[in-house]
Amino acid sequence: MIPLRACHAAWLSALVGAAGASAYAQGTQPIPVLPEVSVSATRVERESRELPVSIDTIGQREIREDNPQVNLSEALNRVPGVSVLNRNNYAQDLQISTRGFGSRSTFGVRGIRLIADGIPASMPDGQGQAATFSLGSAERIEVMRGPFSSLYGNSAGGVIQIFTADGPPRPTVSGSFVAGSYDTWKLGAQFGGTSGQLNYLGDLSRFKSDGYRDHSAVQRDQFNAKLKIDAGNRGTVTLVMNALDQPETQDPLGLTAVQVAENRTQAGTNAVAFNTRKSIAQGQFGLAWDLPLSGRDRIEARAYGGDRQVTQHLAIPLAVQNGPTHSGGVVDLDRGYGGAGLRWTHTAGPADTPLTISAGLDYERMAERRQGFINDFGLTGALKRDEDDIVESNGLYLQGEWRPAERWSLLAGLRHTRVSFESTDYFIAPGNGNDSGSVDYARTTPTAGVTYRLSPSVNAYANIGKGFETPTFAELAYRPTGGTGLNFALRPALSLHREIGIKSKLGETMRLNLAVFRIDVTDEIVVATNAGGRSSFKNASKTKRDGVELAWEGYFPHGFEAGLAYTLLDARFTQPFTTVVGAPAVPVTVNAGSRLPGVPANSLYGELVWRHAASGFHAGAEFRHNSKIYVNDRNSEWADAYTVWNLRAGFEQRGRNWRVTEFVRVNNLSDKEYIGSVIVGEANGRYYEPAPGRNWLAGVSASYSF
Repeated sequence: MIPLRACHAAWLSALVGAAGASAYAQGTQPIPVLPEVSVSATRVERESRELPVSIDTIGQREIREDNPQVNLSEALNRVPGVSVLNRNNYAQDLQISTRGFGSRSTFGVRGIRLIADGIPASMPDGQGQAATFSLGSAERIEVMRGPFSSLYGNSAGGVIQIFTADGPPRPTVSGSFVAGSYDTWKLGAQFGGTSGQLNYLGDLSRFKSDGYRDHSAVQRDQFNAKLKIDAGNRGTVTLVMNALDQPETQDPLGLTAVQVAENRTQAGTNAVAFNTRKSIAQGQFGLAWDLPLSGRDRIEARAYGGDRQVTQHLAIPLAVQNGPTHSGGVVDLDRGYGGAGLRWTHTAGPADTPLTISAGLDYERMAERRQGFINDFGLTGALKRDEDDIVESNGLYLQGEWRPAERWSLLAGLRHTRVSFESTDYFIAPGNGNDSGSVDYARTTPTAGVTYRLSPSVNAYANIGKGFETPTFAELAYRPTGGTGLNFALRPALSLHREIGIKSKLGETMRLNLAVFRIDVTDEIVVATNAGGRSSFKNASKTKRDGVELAWEGYFPHGFEAGLAYTLLDARFTQPFTTVVGAPAVPVTVNAGSRLPGVPANSLYGELVWRHAASGFHAGAEFRHNSKIYVNDRNSEWADAYTVWNLRAGFEQRGRNWRVTEFVRVNNLSDKEYIGSVIVGEANGRYYEPAPGRNWLAGVSASYSF
């Protein structure tokens, strides 16, 4: 009998071999030329190879081709330095970290600044939601790592920006349908075009799935629209609007190692009994005005506002919920948020040695009514928490770029950020005192970098800078001592980043980027106690992150193209500290040298695609490898390393006014059993969120231009 893995390998080899033979029989296709990549993450649009920054762009084809366009894990794995762990749990969003920042987040994204069309998708305290990104209408995604992310405020890990595409030149309508395993399907419609000075695009979709695990069903309705008005010498005005409605999304919770071994598809303890679930309704708008004042000056202004409502049911035993200081098992949030920004850009000096200066200010505010109730086995019971929370962020920044000589380019920036938290407690009862309080954090963060052109196709760069990461409201909520009020002892984490790298273009068909970095963090925020449904946080002394990132892509004869993204990250605590686990609470020591949990030391993504231009056919193979991931600060447990393979193929047909595409995708081809994500520091040892076995997707889309 031939082993199953050998069959898969033989199948893959035959597929690639047949593709190569077919390409040879048809004759050599022209080899595509790699385009220059322009980015705007440093606030002034530049060709990425000229910047002393680790930054990658994911284009429209990579986002959309053979993908359901549901979440960022479909695209971000091709970026080195970024870890995207898919929880397969739409009640908690993805776990995204860059260079180790954000790995401890148990829900949403923190430590990384999320931005959509210039509008923050992260709240002023640093907590964000990637689920609001609309991939179906995206033109590109930019991912920046390193110290220049501090120019955006209190997120030291990096910046992830998504940009909605412009509408096409002619009025166009399109529709798409995707279906796959676990009764998963997505239906989408899009319309766009240009009428005089108005360009418009709208995207509407519904996604639904029963989920891989028990009690993990989801329905998500999403809308995204962009209107752009070209007012000539009065500038360009852009209006963006989006909405997300995700009702009663089931939460299967994490599993212990024993539960994974017993049945990896089961829901976690008490998930069904307490009907754990989350409902989200969010709507926001943003307005941007780009006004050229002259050939050398430009003003950019933006304003935005939105509302987010969340109701979440947690699985906490009633005896614990009834405790006098407990917030209950139902979280109810009504959040309003908004902000504004203004930036002036001036270019001076001669054309061969230009100096570009940008100065700006940002203001953001979030006002939230937070209530907690008893979760009486899925029903909402008595009030246990009632407060108003406000967080405001003010930022002033100055950035300069100068090219003093033909081969040299300098980039430097300075930002001062102040983040203020205020909580007003209305739930005061015996044993539960007044938790009202306020705290401010402020920091000035400088950054600088230099690029040197070694040859017309190879640039070397270096940068250095400081980062500033405040606690989120969730991390400030409770004191490790069990006392009332915000955790005023919690300090922001401060980081020092150093990086050197090479960006090269190998001929016209290949690109190679290499970065080596060291990050030292003081006052890293870690879990202090995690028991009884309450997590409190403290500052560890110091951590370090040493890493290497490598990105390569290339085009080859006969229609082949390939890409690799490799990350080596050695992220460790450099001084010991004490944490408390379990119930009753037991103090334990985290030793110096322990690895940061939630971060793989090695990750590798690879892709090989063959295209037959004449027929519109393409086929591709992908693989992804992650080394083992520790689940707690003590490194006492971990999720094993894994490697998974995916296959995909598709067709495209075009006419004068129409276009039709079809695709099929098989994920986890070898049916590997592995852990897709971990819940760092989970109080009851339910760290593990298993990934699906072999699963499939198929889809079709069509568009017509009038």
